[in-house]
Amino acid sequence: MKKTIKDVNLKNKRVIVRVDFNVPLDANLNITDDTRIRETLPTINYLKRESAKIILMSHLGRPKSKPEEKYSMKPCAKRLSELLKQEVKMAPGCIDPETKKLAMNLQSGEILLLENLRFNEGEEKNDPNFANELASMAEVFVQDAFGTVHRAHASTAGIAKYLPSCAGFLLEKEIVYFSKALENPEKSYVAILGGAKVSDKIMVIENLLNKVDALIIGGAMAYTFLKAKGISIGNSLVEQEKVDIAAKILKKADDKNINLFVPIDHIITTKIDGSAESKETAGVEIPDGWIGVDIGKMTIERISSVILSAKTIVWNGPMGVFEVDKFANGTLQIAKLIAQATAKGAISIVGGGDSVAAVKKMGLSDKMSHISTGGGASLELLEGKILPGIAVLPEK
Repeated sequence: MKKTIKDVNLKNKRVIVRVDFNVPLDANLNITDDTRIRETLPTINYLKRESAKIILMSHLGRPKSKPEEKYSMKPCAKRLSELLKQEVKMAPGCIDPETKKLAMNLQSGEILLLENLRFNEGEEKNDPNFANELASMAEVFVQDAFGTVHRAHASTAGIAKYLPSCAGFLLEKEIVYFSKALENPEKSYVAILGGAKVSDKIMVIENLLNKVDALIIGGAMAYTFLKAKGISIGNSLVEQEKVDIAAKILKKADDKNINLFVPIDHIITTKIDGSAESKETAGVEIPDGWIGVDIGKMTIERISSVILSAKTIVWNGPMGVFEVDKFANGTLQIAKLIAQATAKGAISIVGGGDSVAAVKKMGLSDKMSHISTGGGASLELLEGKILPGIAVLPEK
């Protein structure tokens, strides 16, 4: 296990913390979902209790290595101030003299938020000079941004070369839950994968086929698997160049005696639009001119007992075009089933933006064991990859 903030002396020290404040904003730059900010509160409050002088750093959006007001961290400083009921000082930059002066003058328990890291080209290039400049403001580095640990950037991997480093509570929680799913999962172990592309999940499927008892595939990627089985999929989305790979995965699952479930009926439509004609199929075939947009009732019924009897569940990706209410039922029913299994003692891990959105929409967030804060990072962990932002942290 990696060293955490409980393993390091932080009393009265200047501590620089990588957080993930990459939050959604509306047209008026108001935060529409502050989950990522709230998730860092346990770490920040612990540092306050330790009388640390706290420097927070994050990116927001995709600025082109120069300041853009719409990507400023200011809304995050404002929201964090409200949540903590104390002023969070907003730095004018990241490594400029004025920012460094603010960092050096911090008193115990005070908080400074640096401006968007990606306003500096050194961040995404993992420039050692930029990492060293960030490190020069502090005595300890805390990594608490799970959503960015799959990227070798200056603030995630580079900075750890210059400071004593450890994990914050959020990162620790993510590592603990994914370790349970990947190293010694309780059986039966069920993975539910959805989303648009097989190509996004090939490595995940390959890795999980060595661990799971059952694999449930939904979303548009399911049509590539159905095509590989020689089933008519009408005008549904298909990755033609991945049909052979899907066929190999189906054979591998069969050889390993792993139950791999694909839809046996569908909600179909003439075009992906809530006002378009739609209906449920009577079986697995999709007629020409129709597009599959969700799993049907028979599919839900077929996989419900598999989910409800599971002891470990990993879910990443929706079962259909979740953004359109009319085509969201399959995804929402999966969320309900996982919540029921969790209530019966299963460990459930939900990752990926749409899956998390579905759980929130159903008001089931607190019914899951763990909702991951990092889509890309969670996928790469499930692929069995070593993540650079975790690899640089010392072991206990």
